[in-house]
Amino acid sequence: MGDILVGTCSWTDPALVRSGWYPKGQRDAEGRLRHYAGRFPVVEVDASYYALPQERISRMWAERTPDGFVFDVKAFSLLTGHPARNGVLPDGMSADAQDSGVLDELWARFTEGIGPLRRAGRLGSVLFQFPPWLRPGSRGEQILSQTARRTAGWPIAVEFRHPDWWRPEQAELTSALLAEHGMAAVAVDMVQGLPSSMPPVTPVTTSRLAVVRFHGRSTAWGRGSKEDRFRYTYSDGELAEWLPRLRALAERAERVHVLFNNCCGDASVRAAEQLTHLIRQEVSTCPAPSRSPRPPHPQ
Repeated sequence: MGDILVGTCSWTDPALVRSGWYPKGQRDAEGRLRHYAGRFPVVEVDASYYALPQERISRMWAERTPDGFVFDVKAFSLLTGHPARNGVLPDGMSADAQDSGVLDELWARFTEGIGPLRRAGRLGSVLFQFPPWLRPGSRGEQILSQTARRTAGWPIAVEFRHPDWWRPEQAELTSALLAEHGMAAVAVDMVQGLPSSMPPVTPVTTSRLAVVRFHGRSTAWGRGSKEDRFRYTYSDGELAEWLPRLRALAERAERVHVLFNNCCGDASVRAAEQLTHLIRQEVSTCPAPSRSPRPPHPQ
Protein backbone atom coordinates (compact mmCIF):
# COMPACT_ATOMS: atom_id res chain seq x y z
CA MET A 1 0.00 0.00 0.00
CA GLY A 2 1.45 3.35 -1.04
CA ASP A 3 1.56 6.52 1.03
CA ILE A 4 -1.28 9.03 0.75
CA LEU A 5 0.00 12.58 1.15
CA VAL A 6 -2.61 15.31 1.59
CA GLY A 7 -2.01 19.03 1.18
CA THR A 8 -3.17 22.14 -0.65
CA CYS A 9 -2.43 23.90 -3.93
CA SER A 10 -0.88 26.92 -2.24
CA TRP A 11 0.35 28.03 1.15
CA THR A 12 0.72 31.72 0.16
CA ASP A 13 -2.74 32.47 -1.24
CA PRO A 14 -3.72 35.96 0.02
CA ALA A 15 -7.16 34.74 1.12
CA LEU A 16 -5.56 32.01 3.22
CA VAL A 17 -3.11 34.47 4.78
CA ARG A 18 -6.00 36.80 5.65
CA SER A 19 -8.12 33.96 7.06
CA GLY A 20 -6.23 33.74 10.35
CA TRP A 21 -5.14 30.13 9.86
CA TYR A 22 -1.53 31.17 10.36
CA PRO A 23 -0.87 32.03 14.01
CA LYS A 24 0.58 35.33 15.13
CA GLY A 25 4.33 35.34 14.91
CA GLN A 26 4.30 32.95 11.95
CA ARG A 27 2.85 35.12 9.22
CA ASP A 28 6.06 36.08 7.44
CA ALA A 29 7.30 34.01 4.49
CA GLU A 30 9.46 31.69 6.58
CA GLY A 31 6.93 31.31 9.38
CA ARG A 32 4.08 30.46 7.03
CA LEU A 33 6.01 27.68 5.30
CA ARG A 34 7.30 26.20 8.56
CA HIS A 35 3.80 26.26 10.05
CA TYR A 36 2.28 24.63 6.97
CA ALA A 37 5.01 21.98 6.67
CA GLY A 38 4.48 21.04 10.30
CA ARG A 39 0.92 20.03 9.45
CA PHE A 40 1.03 18.62 5.93
CA PRO A 41 3.61 16.55 4.01
CA VAL A 42 3.06 18.03 0.53
CA VAL A 43 2.18 21.34 -1.09
CA GLU A 44 1.73 22.56 -4.62
CA VAL A 45 3.70 25.60 -5.76
CA ASP A 46 1.33 27.60 -7.95
CA ALA A 47 3.48 30.76 -8.18
CA SER A 48 5.74 28.95 -10.67
CA TYR A 49 2.88 28.97 -13.18
CA TYR A 50 2.76 32.77 -13.20
CA ALA A 51 6.51 33.46 -13.04
CA LEU A 52 9.66 31.40 -13.49
CA PRO A 53 10.86 29.84 -10.19
CA GLN A 54 14.08 31.18 -8.70
CA GLU A 55 16.90 28.93 -7.58
CA ARG A 56 17.49 31.00 -4.43
CA ILE A 57 13.86 30.70 -3.36
CA SER A 58 13.73 26.97 -4.03
CA ARG A 59 16.82 26.49 -1.90
CA MET A 60 15.17 28.34 1.00
CA TRP A 61 12.05 26.20 0.67
CA ALA A 62 14.12 23.05 0.98
CA GLU A 63 15.97 24.45 4.01
CA ARG A 64 12.77 25.53 5.80
CA THR A 65 10.91 22.22 5.56
CA PRO A 66 11.45 18.89 7.36
CA ASP A 67 12.81 15.72 5.84
CA GLY A 68 10.14 13.94 3.81
CA PHE A 69 8.26 17.10 2.87
CA VAL A 70 7.79 17.50 -0.90
CA PHE A 71 6.78 20.23 -3.32
CA ASP A 72 4.66 19.68 -6.42
CA VAL A 73 5.72 22.51 -8.72
CA LYS A 74 3.30 23.81 -11.33
CA ALA A 75 4.96 24.27 -14.72
CA PHE A 76 5.36 27.81 -16.03
CA SER A 77 2.44 28.92 -18.21
CA LEU A 78 4.32 29.19 -21.52
CA LEU A 79 5.66 25.66 -21.10
CA THR A 80 2.10 24.30 -21.16
CA GLY A 81 0.70 26.41 -23.99
CA HIS A 82 -0.92 29.08 -21.84
CA PRO A 83 -0.14 32.78 -22.31
CA ALA A 84 2.11 34.57 -19.82
CA ARG A 85 1.32 37.79 -17.99
CA ASN A 86 3.05 40.93 -19.18
CA GLY A 87 6.28 41.74 -17.38
CA VAL A 88 6.95 38.31 -15.86
CA LEU A 89 9.78 37.33 -18.18
CA PRO A 90 13.31 38.40 -17.22
CA ASP A 91 15.70 40.59 -19.21
CA GLY A 92 13.05 41.82 -21.59
CA MET A 93 12.49 38.37 -23.08
CA SER A 94 9.70 37.99 -25.60
CA ALA A 95 6.65 36.02 -24.53
CA ASP A 96 6.52 34.33 -27.91
CA ALA A 97 6.60 30.62 -27.07
CA GLN A 98 6.70 29.85 -30.81
CA ASP A 99 10.26 31.16 -30.91
CA SER A 100 12.47 28.11 -30.33
CA GLY A 101 15.24 30.23 -28.81
CA VAL A 102 12.85 31.78 -26.31
CA LEU A 103 11.39 28.39 -25.45
CA ASP A 104 14.83 26.85 -24.94
CA GLU A 105 15.76 29.68 -22.58
CA LEU A 106 12.51 29.34 -20.63
CA TRP A 107 13.07 25.61 -20.16
CA ALA A 108 16.65 26.23 -19.04
CA ARG A 109 15.58 28.81 -16.48
CA PHE A 110 12.73 26.69 -15.18
CA THR A 111 15.10 23.73 -14.81
CA GLU A 112 17.58 25.89 -12.94
CA GLY A 113 14.83 27.28 -10.69
CA ILE A 114 13.66 23.89 -9.44
CA GLY A 115 17.19 22.49 -9.22
CA PRO A 116 17.57 22.83 -5.43
CA LEU A 117 14.33 20.89 -4.85
CA ARG A 118 15.43 18.10 -7.18
CA ARG A 119 18.88 17.83 -5.59
CA ALA A 120 17.43 17.82 -2.08
CA GLY A 121 14.91 15.09 -2.92
CA ARG A 122 12.04 17.52 -2.27
CA LEU A 123 10.51 17.59 -5.74
CA GLY A 124 7.32 15.56 -5.54
CA SER A 125 6.32 16.26 -9.13
CA VAL A 126 6.15 18.92 -11.81
CA LEU A 127 2.51 19.50 -12.74
CA PHE A 128 1.76 20.21 -16.38
CA GLN A 129 -1.77 21.57 -16.50
CA PHE A 130 -2.58 21.81 -20.18
CA PRO A 131 -5.12 24.35 -21.46
CA PRO A 132 -8.73 23.49 -22.27
CA TRP A 133 -8.10 24.04 -25.99
CA LEU A 134 -5.63 21.12 -26.13
CA ARG A 135 -7.65 18.18 -27.44
CA PRO A 136 -6.68 14.54 -28.02
CA GLY A 137 -5.06 13.98 -31.38
CA SER A 138 -1.75 14.29 -33.17
CA ARG A 139 -1.04 17.80 -31.88
CA GLY A 140 -1.66 16.77 -28.27
CA GLU A 141 0.50 13.67 -28.68
CA GLN A 142 3.29 15.78 -30.16
CA ILE A 143 3.21 18.21 -27.24
CA LEU A 144 3.32 15.37 -24.71
CA SER A 145 6.26 13.81 -26.53
CA GLN A 146 8.14 17.13 -26.59
CA THR A 147 7.42 17.65 -22.90
CA ALA A 148 8.69 14.16 -22.09
CA ARG A 149 11.98 14.85 -23.89
CA ARG A 150 12.44 18.13 -22.04
CA THR A 151 11.71 16.57 -18.64
CA ALA A 152 13.55 13.26 -18.86
CA GLY A 153 14.22 12.00 -15.33
CA TRP A 154 11.70 14.33 -13.69
CA PRO A 155 8.57 13.15 -11.85
CA ILE A 156 5.82 14.50 -14.09
CA ALA A 157 2.06 14.78 -13.50
CA VAL A 158 -0.35 15.79 -16.26
CA GLU A 159 -3.75 17.40 -15.85
CA PHE A 160 -5.86 17.84 -18.95
CA ARG A 161 -8.57 20.48 -19.05
CA HIS A 162 -10.42 19.26 -22.14
CA PRO A 163 -12.96 16.57 -21.16
CA ASP A 164 -12.40 14.52 -24.32
CA TRP A 165 -9.11 13.16 -22.95
CA TRP A 166 -11.02 11.08 -20.42
CA ARG A 167 -14.22 10.26 -22.32
CA PRO A 168 -14.90 6.48 -22.23
CA GLU A 169 -13.95 6.05 -25.89
CA GLN A 170 -10.60 7.87 -25.40
CA ALA A 171 -9.58 7.09 -21.80
CA GLU A 172 -7.65 3.90 -22.57
CA LEU A 173 -5.61 5.64 -25.29
CA THR A 174 -4.88 8.58 -22.98
CA SER A 175 -3.72 6.27 -20.20
CA ALA A 176 -1.46 4.38 -22.60
CA LEU A 177 0.04 7.62 -23.92
CA LEU A 178 0.87 8.91 -20.44
CA ALA A 179 2.21 5.50 -19.38
CA GLU A 180 4.48 5.44 -22.44
CA HIS A 181 6.06 8.70 -21.28
CA GLY A 182 6.16 7.73 -17.59
CA MET A 183 3.79 10.56 -16.66
CA ALA A 184 1.31 10.39 -13.80
CA ALA A 185 -2.30 11.14 -14.67
CA VAL A 186 -4.07 13.74 -12.53
CA ALA A 187 -7.61 12.92 -11.44
CA VAL A 188 -9.87 15.80 -10.47
CA ASP A 189 -12.87 16.36 -8.25
CA MET A 190 -15.05 19.14 -9.63
CA VAL A 191 -18.64 20.03 -10.39
CA GLN A 192 -20.22 17.76 -12.98
CA GLY A 193 -22.77 18.51 -15.68
CA LEU A 194 -21.00 21.46 -17.32
CA PRO A 195 -19.51 21.32 -20.85
CA SER A 196 -16.04 21.79 -19.32
CA SER A 197 -16.48 19.22 -16.53
CA MET A 198 -13.73 16.63 -16.48
CA PRO A 199 -15.02 13.06 -16.13
CA PRO A 200 -14.58 11.64 -12.60
CA VAL A 201 -11.95 9.04 -13.49
CA THR A 202 -8.93 7.92 -11.43
CA PRO A 203 -6.37 6.42 -13.80
CA VAL A 204 -2.96 5.20 -12.67
CA THR A 205 -0.37 5.54 -15.44
CA THR A 206 2.86 5.07 -13.50
CA SER A 207 3.57 2.97 -10.42
CA ARG A 208 5.50 5.82 -8.82
CA LEU A 209 2.78 8.41 -8.40
CA ALA A 210 -0.93 9.19 -8.67
CA VAL A 211 -2.35 12.67 -8.17
CA VAL A 212 -5.81 13.93 -7.26
CA ARG A 213 -6.67 17.64 -7.28
CA PHE A 214 -9.87 18.83 -5.60
CA HIS A 215 -11.13 21.95 -7.39
CA GLY A 216 -14.36 22.27 -5.44
CA ARG A 217 -17.84 21.81 -6.85
CA SER A 218 -18.91 25.39 -7.44
CA THR A 219 -21.49 25.80 -10.21
CA ALA A 220 -19.67 29.02 -11.15
CA TRP A 221 -16.85 26.97 -12.68
CA GLY A 222 -15.91 28.41 -16.06
CA ARG A 223 -17.36 31.83 -15.32
CA GLY A 224 -17.23 34.56 -12.71
CA SER A 225 -14.23 35.51 -10.60
CA LYS A 226 -11.57 33.17 -9.24
CA GLU A 227 -13.28 33.42 -5.83
CA ASP A 228 -16.60 32.38 -7.40
CA ARG A 229 -15.04 29.43 -9.23
CA PHE A 230 -13.12 28.05 -6.27
CA ARG A 231 -15.39 29.01 -3.37
CA TYR A 232 -16.49 25.66 -2.02
CA THR A 233 -16.52 23.88 1.34
CA TYR A 234 -16.34 20.09 1.21
CA SER A 235 -18.51 18.12 3.61
CA ASP A 236 -17.28 15.05 5.49
CA GLY A 237 -19.61 12.95 3.37
CA GLU A 238 -18.17 14.25 0.10
CA LEU A 239 -14.64 13.56 1.28
CA ALA A 240 -15.56 10.13 2.65
CA GLU A 241 -16.79 9.17 -0.83
CA TRP A 242 -13.17 9.41 -1.95
CA LEU A 243 -11.70 7.06 0.67
CA PRO A 244 -12.16 3.82 -1.31
CA ARG A 245 -10.90 5.53 -4.47
CA LEU A 246 -7.79 6.84 -2.72
CA ARG A 247 -7.19 3.43 -1.22
CA ALA A 248 -7.45 1.86 -4.69
CA LEU A 249 -4.94 4.39 -6.05
CA ALA A 250 -2.55 3.66 -3.17
CA GLU A 251 -2.72 -0.05 -3.99
CA ARG A 252 -1.32 0.69 -7.46
CA ALA A 253 1.04 3.64 -6.85
CA GLU A 254 3.88 4.13 -4.39
CA ARG A 255 2.58 7.60 -3.52
CA VAL A 256 -0.72 9.38 -3.91
CA HIS A 257 -0.71 13.18 -3.73
CA VAL A 258 -4.08 14.69 -2.82
CA LEU A 259 -4.20 18.47 -3.23
CA PHE A 260 -7.04 20.86 -2.47
CA ASN A 261 -7.47 23.76 -4.87
CA ASN A 262 -10.61 25.27 -3.34
CA CYS A 263 -8.42 28.22 -2.38
CA CYS A 264 -10.90 30.66 -0.90
CA GLY A 265 -10.15 31.70 2.66
CA ASP A 266 -9.07 28.68 4.69
CA ALA A 267 -11.34 26.21 2.87
CA SER A 268 -8.46 24.28 1.32
CA VAL A 269 -6.50 23.71 4.52
CA ARG A 270 -9.66 22.80 6.42
CA ALA A 271 -10.60 20.25 3.77
CA ALA A 272 -7.07 18.83 3.85
CA GLU A 273 -7.32 18.53 7.63
CA GLN A 274 -10.73 16.84 7.33
CA LEU A 275 -9.50 14.30 4.80
CA THR A 276 -6.36 13.60 6.82
CA HIS A 277 -8.55 12.85 9.84
CA LEU A 278 -10.83 10.57 7.81
CA ILE A 279 -7.87 8.62 6.40
CA ARG A 280 -6.31 8.14 9.82
CA GLN A 281 -9.66 7.19 11.28
CA GLU A 282 -10.12 4.56 8.57
CA VAL A 283 -6.62 3.18 9.16
CA SER A 284 -7.21 2.95 12.92
CA THR A 285 -10.45 1.00 12.50
CA CYS A 286 -9.14 -1.47 9.89
CA PRO A 287 -8.02 -4.95 11.02
CA ALA A 288 -4.28 -5.15 11.61
CA PRO A 289 -2.47 -6.25 8.44
CA SER A 290 0.31 -8.78 8.32
CA ARG A 291 2.90 -5.99 8.29
CA SER A 292 2.92 -2.48 9.68
CA PRO A 293 1.32 -0.03 7.24
CA ARG A 294 3.11 3.16 6.31
CA PRO A 295 1.36 6.20 7.78
CA PRO A 296 -0.57 8.34 5.29
CA HIS A 297 1.25 11.49 6.44
CA PRO A 298 4.86 11.33 7.65
CA GLN A 299 5.52 14.08 10.16
